[in-house]
Amino acid sequence: MPNTGRAQDDLLPPRAVCEQYPVFSSTQALADLRWRGEGPDYIKTAEGRAGRIFYRRSAIERWLDEHTVRTGGQRAA
Repeated sequence: MPNTGRAQDDLLPPRAVCEQYPVFSSTQALADLRWRGEGPDYIKTAEGRAGRIFYRRSAIERWLDEHTVRTGGQRAA
């Protein structure tokens, strides 16, 4: 199998995201971020309400890095 350059990356449903990353207080809070276009990138398996949502662990980690504030009020690079 060819190497796509992407390391093994867990796919997590919203409930697992909230359990593993307490910064997301609930699945509803995570859905609100998604609806506003402010949350981590996600995967939707189908159009409309039938589609299940999953997050790549790397997308969550990247989002957290982008929202990390350094002492002195500057965002981390």
